[in-house]
Amino acid sequence: MNKVKKNGGSFVKQAAILAVAGILVRLLGFLYRLPLTNMIGDEGNGIYSAGYYLYNMFLIMSSAGLPVAISKMVSEKLALGEYTNAKKIFRTSFFVAGGLGLICTIAMFLGANAFCKAIGSPRSYYCILTLAPTVFIVSVMAVFRGYFQGFNSTVPTAISQIVEQILNAVFSVYLAWILVKTSVELGAAGGTAGTGIGALAGLVTLVVIFFTSRKGRMELFAEDKKDYRVETSREITSNLFKIAIPVITGTAIFSMTNLIDMVMVNSRLAAIGTYTAEEIDALYGQLTGKYVTLSTMPVAISTALATAVIPSIAGSVVRKEHELVQAKVDTTLRLTMIISIPAAIGLGALGPQILQMLFPNYSDGGMLIRVGSISVVFLALSQISTGVLQGVGKVNAPAWNALWGSIAKIPVNYFLIAIPEINIIGAVISTTVCYIIASLLNFRALIKATGVRPDFVGMLVKPSIASIIMGVFSLLSYHLFYKFMPSNLVCTLLAIVVAIVVFVVAMICVKGFAREDLQMVPMGGKIIRFLEKINRI
Repeated sequence: MNKVKKNGGSFVKQAAILAVAGILVRLLGFLYRLPLTNMIGDEGNGIYSAGYYLYNMFLIMSSAGLPVAISKMVSEKLALGEYTNAKKIFRTSFFVAGGLGLICTIAMFLGANAFCKAIGSPRSYYCILTLAPTVFIVSVMAVFRGYFQGFNSTVPTAISQIVEQILNAVFSVYLAWILVKTSVELGAAGGTAGTGIGALAGLVTLVVIFFTSRKGRMELFAEDKKDYRVETSREITSNLFKIAIPVITGTAIFSMTNLIDMVMVNSRLAAIGTYTAEEIDALYGQLTGKYVTLSTMPVAISTALATAVIPSIAGSVVRKEHELVQAKVDTTLRLTMIISIPAAIGLGALGPQILQMLFPNYSDGGMLIRVGSISVVFLALSQISTGVLQGVGKVNAPAWNALWGSIAKIPVNYFLIAIPEINIIGAVISTTVCYIIASLLNFRALIKATGVRPDFVGMLVKPSIASIIMGVFSLLSYHLFYKFMPSNLVCTLLAIVVAIVVFVVAMICVKGFAREDLQMVPMGGKIIRFLEKINRI
């Protein structure tokens, strides 16, 4: 049991580091999207998002599965003491990632016009050209991140993500401000240019960390067992693709849901016959620039946990530490829900107010947030269950489950978007349906593969009760504050503070926190001892 606690604590710590970085990155993303959205408007956001989603598809093809595959393979070799094989995985991955990234970059350059026509967004041409070199940079960066994560070290990834986002924010806003004076299309392209500059800065950061931390790795490698067979580059490449391709497929399928929206929103809104091309771009901009931005913010936690859990669980599986695997699965699922459920309820309660606060010049889209808030829970569930399945070696299951979810999305989109009273909200509903199906199928596969039975009371029921109480109090407090201070900004911020306090108190009352959860927060030990005294843990 002590071993479980020790290793679990290390795993939670690494997840916490990445989660904090993820939150900061998302926050920075929020901050720079505010002036960017206000500069280029919903129309510019539609152009920006169309180009960005195409870039994202190429990014997925070139590198999406590499960090997972590399971290899993490296962690397994380290767990077995095969340090030479771990080093060789890193070196071989460079050739694979560099080659894939270069091919995709060239394809984006040469096929920019054709891609614009295919996605029905000819105005995204300059965005695509601007983003093309970034694919190669991120592909190389993925190798470093996967290698460090294989050592259960998330600090390099966290630092590089923050550096990347800071430069992305600064240059995206500045270049958009300069270029939007010429045209909306160039303004949107300027907004994408910071992505490449930020990625290059993130890569440089990782290279510096790699060489400055080399001494510690050399000391570890000196303990190499040397009584095992060194794998060939061909074998390593084959194993990389065996893991990476299903991961890429699953990620691509989920990303394709955005492309499905992009194509179907245009065609189905046009079918209504009352929307101009500019109005359609604006509605699509609300979907991507507001709903997607707000709904994915809380998912930073589940993304961090999923990233940390893959190498951690993979190492435990290789060492046959079944008790530890159970502990890690329980911890990740519970922490994910403690974040995502109150976030979903909070967005449902205060979505329009938050939009007005963040986008005072373009505040439309409040109903999108309210209707789609529940998708936060199921997106988080699908991400974390995908990470666990990949960690235990079941890399194909999440891809198939994502496919079934995406297939279900198409008919829902087709029928709902063309209803005038629903229009763009139909895309939000279909996305939620997609995530529900994928997450439920993932859980079925997880239970079948591991025999682990999640604690649904601790994972779902307790956070839900606390979140509902929180949602009621936050909405009531907003309207109460507004009577005395008719300022949406002030009242929204105060309501959010009330929501956080009420949720924490409610969770304590229902005994919703576990020791592992509180270890992640500052002064966690003191909090644990206090809750033990009042019998709330």
